Amino acid sequence: MNLAELSFLSIVQGITEFLPISSSAHLILGRELMQALGVASSQMTPMEELAFDIALHIGTLGAVVIYFWREMLMFVRGALELVTGRMGEAGRLLLLTIAASVPIVIIGFLAKDFITDQARSTVVIGWTSVLFGLLLWAADRRGQVKGALGDLTLRDGVLIGFAQCLAIIPGVSRSGICMTAGRFLGLDRTLSARFAMLLSIPTIMGAGVLATVDLVKAGDATVTTDALIGGAMAFVSALVAISLMMGWLRTRSYTPFVIYRVVLGVALLALVMG
Repeated sequence: MNLAELSFLSIVQGITEFLPISSSAHLILGRELMQALGVASSQMTPMEELAFDIALHIGTLGAVVIYFWREMLMFVRGALELVTGRMGEAGRLLLLTIAASVPIVIIGFLAKDFITDQARSTVVIGWTSVLFGLLLWAADRRGQVKGALGDLTLRDGVLIGFAQCLAIIPGVSRSGICMTAGRFLGLDRTLSARFAMLLSIPTIMGAGVLATVDLVKAGDATVTTDALIGGAMAFVSALVAISLMMGWLRTRSYTPFVIYRVVLGVALLALVMG
């Protein structure tokens, strides 16, 4: 993989990972664009693409951990509370995050072959971009009654966790569907985004472990080196994207993301079907 292709895919991953626009879809489309322009240096197998995709996710994991360092300290404190049997707000948040993460771990494992072989298509991305973009718009019209992590209930966490399972389909967006579910449940915009990004931590960590095992077994030093460089680029771009999005949502709505999704989806469907 040459530097131009590596830089493009890494920055795209960093920017789109936590925005409600689907990073997996943009990586698929990004690769197709690189190939169409003749920039791609090699043709990767689907499994190599998935392994590299998840390696880039590790870089974005560092960004969300740094940005939400206070919540990370709460997780540590929560673990201590669970060990000592003195349940407090931190322990409750940790249990809520774990409960919400269980469905995607199970469904993601069972649907791995479907994701690899069937769902990674431009038509699928086009339809999911439009449909789930409109769903986010509908959810964002709902009232806001919860604005703090302490307001989240176990029911909220479990429902958002099951909604997250839809993100195995490219174009849905893991962060986007979590934000959509959160808004339907009455979470305000910043809390819906905040909890969606906290849920990304166990999801990315679990996927990263599997990807690391695959890379070690492959013994491909080039892929490993590319992953390290790409991870650093993804880290920086993700940190910037998170900061800008959270700042935007404090005073504004999800509408720009909805418009982007609909325009992208319609353009893709017109390109493929036209």
